[in-house]
Amino acid sequence: MSTFLQSFLDPRKNWFARQHMNAISNRLKKYGLRYDDLYDPYFDLDVKEALNRLPREIVDARNQRLKRAMDLSMKHEYLPADLQAMQTPFRSYLKDMLALVKKENAEREALGALPLYQRTIP
Repeated sequence: MSTFLQSFLDPRKNWFARQHMNAISNRLKKYGLRYDDLYDPYFDLDVKEALNRLPREIVDARNQRLKRAMDLSMKHEYLPADLQAMQTPFRSYLKDMLALVKKENAEREALGALPLYQRTIP
């Protein structure tokens, strides 16, 4: 990316990007979610593969956060304020593994190998 675009999207340098990041952070904290929880494994098979490679405890914690968020949403409630203060919405657990999976897929494609899985959208 160009340096202008990077500085435009960087929350440390751009006030609007910082405001957007704070708004997303507040909405995720209300339900106790992390940003990586929003990735859908049914839509992107790279995410599904990355989740399969993560340790079981991390995937179980993700599923618990998603269940809690759905439960709170159905009840039209939010987490209590003391629990919201403890949340870390931008602490990533999936980014590194997802980058590795995408890199491996790009390498396989460059070598002309068959894909590990068929890309179909359900």
